[in-house]
Amino acid sequence: MGMRAAFVLTLTSVLLAVPSMTDSLEIILARMDRASVSFKDMSANVQWVQHTAVINEDETDIGTMKLKRVKHDVRMLVELTSPDPKALALQGHKLEIYYPKMQTVEEYDTGKYRDLLDQFLLLGFGTSGKELAAAYHVKVLGSDTVAGEKAARLELVPKSVDALKNLKKVEIWIAESSVYPVQQKFYLPAGDYRLVTYTNVKMNPGLSDSDLKQKLPKDVKRVFPQK
Repeated sequence: MGMRAAFVLTLTSVLLAVPSMTDSLEIILARMDRASVSFKDMSANVQWVQHTAVINEDETDIGTMKLKRVKHDVRMLVELTSPDPKALALQGHKLEIYYPKMQTVEEYDTGKYRDLLDQFLLLGFGTSGKELAAAYHVKVLGSDTVAGEKAARLELVPKSVDALKNLKKVEIWIAESSVYPVQQKFYLPAGDYRLVTYTNVKMNPGLSDSDLKQKLPKDVKRVFPQK
């Protein structure tokens, strides 16, 4: 067999082995549609890496995350334990950030940004394929192994002009063994990004409302940075 014939045969074999990117995206979005119907809540271990481009440095936080969807409301509790303990709780329009070492809680009103915030919080957790396609330009970038899970890697570019001001794009890795993200990468302005990796993910563990509330000391200092 000549070199040209061998090359053509090899190339043909590779092309036949790779599924259509459109078909792959349709399959992933259809799986998300089915999974979104039964989604109620989730818990996971998380690693957050915040990259600051101007100084080319990473700040890594490790902890746990709990998320619950109640009708059209999303409630979240993130408890970061290392290196510096802090906790973030979202209930209704109120976001609380607790700093145990300072015994201080910062309280924010998410107000008109709540719908946009919910969209990011639910990205992959309870989001249907239709919702994803409606809010983002979506394409499949390939597949990777993240935290031992084989996952499809998607690129999401917000369709909303307002969203694009704060978020250039998102990459999300959807586990092939089930339909939840094992990793998300949020590309922020000025070259910054946040990389979130999920392990020990539990879908619909049956979280109660109290599971999503912070346990704050009675004498905690409360401040309102927006005022």
